[in-house]
Amino acid sequence: MTEVLNADGTPHVSNGRSTIDDDDADFWFGFEQEYFLWDPETKLPLGFPRDQTPQGQFYCSVGASNAFGREMVEKHIDLCIDAGINIEGINAEVAAGQWEFQCFAKGAKQAGDEMWVARYLLERLGEEYGLAINWHPKPLGATDWNGSGMHANFSNEMLRTCGSKETYDQICEAFRPTVEEHIAVYGADNDKRLTGEHETAAITDFSYGVSDRGASIRIPLMTVEKNWKGWLEDRRPASNGDPYKIAAVIIKTVKSAGV
Repeated sequence: MTEVLNADGTPHVSNGRSTIDDDDADFWFGFEQEYFLWDPETKLPLGFPRDQTPQGQFYCSVGASNAFGREMVEKHIDLCIDAGINIEGINAEVAAGQWEFQCFAKGAKQAGDEMWVARYLLERLGEEYGLAINWHPKPLGATDWNGSGMHANFSNEMLRTCGSKETYDQICEAFRPTVEEHIAVYGADNDKRLTGEHETAAITDFSYGVSDRGASIRIPLMTVEKNWKGWLEDRRPASNGDPYKIAAVIIKTVKSAGV
């Protein structure tokens, strides 16, 4: 990936990659990228029900009446694999035409690189199918439909090995006073998504809990079952967030916990 520089060789203000303090790749990141396949003619998600059918039937769905665009989505994962991207999976999401893919990497810079290339491949593929990719966190506005996020799963050696609930609590608490700093880089228009409804925490609040989909940070049940050895999931980043900047601020906050 090209890091954008100023004429004097210093990092440009847009260069989020240069702000990542993880040269030893101690931090691992898994990003869950949600997005909508968008019909440019109707200006609605692909397959969006005109009769406003409740969103439940589309959640992780299969079948021609429920899932729309699967051929393109599956071709995207093949392109990512061919490109050497460590893509972990795909799934239909909550709303019609809404999908998700997941990328994982050991090292925050590598994780950001792979996510940006995966996004690029999806945009290029959309040209073949005549579909736009809508990265907006709440493209359907103030409706009873979920928005799109990019949940950030992360760990470092401490989180992977500590075996201590107290350590996890200390790290989570380090995020409490930094809400504004995180939200500032978690994506534009995220206030329209983080409302406290539709499996989100309110943008002004901070909370964490075990297997809590409505918390700011979710402690995965598997982490607890493995005697507090695992990772954390920040559920606040928006689908349009810069993975470099998101990783950078998470690393900064974890390191500030002093454990």
